[in-house]
Amino acid sequence: MNQKKILREVLLPDGTKLAKLGQGTWYMGEKSRLWQQEVKALAMGIEYGMTLIDTAEMYGEGAAEELVGEAIKPYPRETLHIVSKVYPHHAGRKTIFKSCEASLRRLGLDYLDLYLLHWRGNIPLEETVECMNELVAQGKIKHWGVSNFDTEDMEELWQTPGGDRCSTNQVLYHLNSRGTEYDLQPWLKAHRLPMMAYCPMAHNLSTRQRIAQNPVVQEIAQNYGLTVEQILLCFVLGQENVMAIPKASQPDHVKDNAQVYDISIHEEDWQRINLAFPAPQHKTYLDIL
Repeated sequence: MNQKKILREVLLPDGTKLAKLGQGTWYMGEKSRLWQQEVKALAMGIEYGMTLIDTAEMYGEGAAEELVGEAIKPYPRETLHIVSKVYPHHAGRKTIFKSCEASLRRLGLDYLDLYLLHWRGNIPLEETVECMNELVAQGKIKHWGVSNFDTEDMEELWQTPGGDRCSTNQVLYHLNSRGTEYDLQPWLKAHRLPMMAYCPMAHNLSTRQRIAQNPVVQEIAQNYGLTVEQILLCFVLGQENVMAIPKASQPDHVKDNAQVYDISIHEEDWQRINLAFPAPQHKTYLDIL
């Protein structure tokens, strides 16, 4: 893995370019006292080029979508790529169209760039796929995708009529959760689907602390003048065909994230990190939060 230069874009199957580094919004918009700070953080991220913004109807039961809607108002629509996700129990013909309209209303948009099935539920994939493709035909969404799908799920999706129009798979991926490298990432790459990594800095505080306390990580962070979070983000963004959507609700953290494009870590140091946090050499089922 050569990290000397981190690419700034990834391609969807139809050639659409997305920012490799985006912004996540899980748990944002839920506290009124933080609202303006979080709006400012998202806007600051856009200014830094993080024009890919991920949200979901689940996040604060729509509050995060409303927050994003306020943050993006000043910016030309064509410069942004907005992603939202539908609940599994809303992903059928009875409710998906209403859910999509509600998300659009909260965001103040006419269309979504990406609409994802948040995780698999009881509604048949074939029904969800049909509805997603209808939403594309209606102009309500530009592309659709899935989230929290393991390799077997993707194979089933590809065997579903119209399922090969899927544009991305959003999954948990970070330095201490590398199971996707064994078979899911190769599968996605073979099918020209980029992977969207959520929680690239390790959502679980104890996991992040364990990484931060590793002597190799501590030494490399000190030698390069980096935060542990920047190393974690560089690791994910250095992977081919992978974009990342870290959440940053404070301007300082947004700035730290934006600086990763200018970070260059020697290959020898990445090899040391890989030895400290190795990828599994066997099938490891998908981590899900």
